[in-house]
Amino acid sequence: MTQAYIVDGLRTPFGRRNGGLSQVRPDDLAAHALRSLVERTKVEPIEVEDVRLGCVTQVGEQGYNIGRLAPLIAGFPVEVPGVSVNRMCGSSLETINQSAQAIMAGVHDIMIAAGVESMSRVPMGSDGSSFSDELVSRYNIVPQGISAEMIAEKWHLGRQALDSFSLQSHQRALKAQAEGYFDKEIVAVQAPQADGTVRTVTMDEGPRADTTLEKMATLRTVFKPDGVVTAANSSQITDGASALLLASETALKKYDWKPRARIVAMTVVGVDPVIMLTGPIPATSRVLQKAGLKLSDIDVVEINEAFASVVLAWGEEYHPDWTRVNPHGGAIALGHPLGASGGRLVLTALNHLEQEGGRYGLITMCIGWGMAIATIIERL
Repeated sequence: MTQAYIVDGLRTPFGRRNGGLSQVRPDDLAAHALRSLVERTKVEPIEVEDVRLGCVTQVGEQGYNIGRLAPLIAGFPVEVPGVSVNRMCGSSLETINQSAQAIMAGVHDIMIAAGVESMSRVPMGSDGSSFSDELVSRYNIVPQGISAEMIAEKWHLGRQALDSFSLQSHQRALKAQAEGYFDKEIVAVQAPQADGTVRTVTMDEGPRADTTLEKMATLRTVFKPDGVVTAANSSQITDGASALLLASETALKKYDWKPRARIVAMTVVGVDPVIMLTGPIPATSRVLQKAGLKLSDIDVVEINEAFASVVLAWGEEYHPDWTRVNPHGGAIALGHPLGASGGRLVLTALNHLEQEGGRYGLITMCIGWGMAIATIIERL
């Protein structure tokens, strides 16, 4: 079977809701990531056989098949097709996996896997209305925050544990920013502002240097009066885009590319759609089995911090070396632009492996309505 390789990738900074990127249309933001990827890799756009672009809320400025429109805005030839992919929070990791699968199957040689979400401009959930009576007769569908509360209760995770993990996410992200850990993966954006000026956005806006446990403790719970989930121990609403170039060995030789990583294994799983967010637990087991590896073989784990309870429950099952889990912070600090986050996780894992001399990285994400996705990469 043909191997699939990551040639390179990048992402925009992640902007806070109504922050530095909020005046940029999502199709333009995605186009900026695509254009920057082409400039960095020197790939001829006409050689790209497909653009797969993850986006969750595909309405308004994210509608009309943004996966086709963004490459056109980026100046790609009309012959380059594009498709929008929605596996909810796992959408851009899904595009990476789909691109790898197409290469492994021998269908394509050069693919771009991307993702975008402007949560400032296209509100989360605005693509839906009501649930089928048939569905709700089978399942007590609840908001994800309630699922996060259910996880905290099942694994006996208290407010202090969630807040402490969240504070650590900010501290790690701030340290990573100060040390330039994200510099290789971020491309700056010239972003118009509401006052008519243009600002160069170069860094993620989410990490908070003034966050303390005392401040977190003052916040009200969001989903249950007697619960533990607050805005502080949940992922931030964010704007951002990501893009990666994947290629076959044939393409590597043809263009003399030196790949940064190999896709080792991939999986998706389904779990109970009510508690909903426990999927990374079985996804981790399955992807490790497919790769023939143990968790102790993994040098870095990037698990999406949708809620602190999701990551801590996963930790209760696997008892990991926590220094290897989200070592540069996660979505609680950096933000979670839904359709773009999977690409960010892969890039952050890859950069960590390169900077620390590691070999394997595991990326996994919980997904709405009871799914999860996972990928293992090998640094080359």
